Amino acid sequence: MILTKNTIFYQPLFGKALKLIVFFILVFHSTSLFAQSPENYDEDGNLILKNRKGFATGLYLGSYFPNSYSATLYDGYGFDFDGNKNTYENSWMYEKIINQYGGGYGQPDYIGEALGVPPEDWNFDESDMPANMRYKTAFLIGFTGRYSVDAKNAVLINVNAAILKAVGNFTITTRPLPGSTQVNNSIKQFNISGEEQRLHFQAGYQHLFGKGETFNVFMEGGLHATLAKFDKNEIEIENLRINLFEPYYDQNGGTTFFPGAKPVSLGFGAFAGLGVNIRTTGKWMLQLLYNVTLENIKITYDPKLTLNNALGLRAYYSLSKQ
Repeated sequence: MILTKNTIFYQPLFGKALKLIVFFILVFHSTSLFAQSPENYDEDGNLILKNRKGFATGLYLGSYFPNSYSATLYDGYGFDFDGNKNTYENSWMYEKIINQYGGGYGQPDYIGEALGVPPEDWNFDESDMPANMRYKTAFLIGFTGRYSVDAKNAVLINVNAAILKAVGNFTITTRPLPGSTQVNNSIKQFNISGEEQRLHFQAGYQHLFGKGETFNVFMEGGLHATLAKFDKNEIEIENLRINLFEPYYDQNGGTTFFPGAKPVSLGFGAFAGLGVNIRTTGKWMLQLLYNVTLENIKITYDPKLTLNNALGLRAYYSLSKQ
């Protein structure tokens, strides 16, 4: 079966995050202007540089653009108790669509009912399985800590979290009803989705360039770790929503279908970033940054290092005396 599947997979949150970032920049810039009191300048009107050494803590808000390599975990095949990808005959979608909801255990054909056709007039085989899983853009939020060695160099500790949604589609073929003017079989397309939790841990170094006191370009980099957890996997057929991970007990056959345990795993990599630092004359500091993370999402079938991107805003508050 040769199909063309044109689906809009996601509507990025980039625009919303960018608006928030611009808003915070304006707020912090205004704060900087109001904070410029006479005691911050010498007799010649020059800004008195303050001691920037010490600790600062704050929050991070951004948009996360995950690599879709690991989204294949949610393609409906599922995994066995050893974490290996199932065959089609052992897949979660086969078990749910053909056996549990398609009359395979001698129960009503709920799939046919949802499609509005008799049991013999619909078909689902391996060619209908999803092959286009993608992640949507997600919000990334977290806490950040910074120890300034001097005015230009600092050690970073970041902890960020995101909830990812993987989306794609699959197909089911139906025959025309008796008396219908339709000649060919109809290929119907339906949604499949997955949800995943990620927690990022970063430890690294940051350097500010230039001699400016208020605005600086900076670069950063260091070690990165991702704690990833499988959350759920679902399909929708018309108004019928099916949880692929839900255990099932067949009373007729006396057998239990159990998909296994939800995988959770920690993978290691690295991160690098580039951004603009905005410093007020008070205790606040703002950073607009673009980050690239090299992550290993170990819960997928064949884990490997992949590049992921994020654009965000950090707001620091200094805990040291100025």
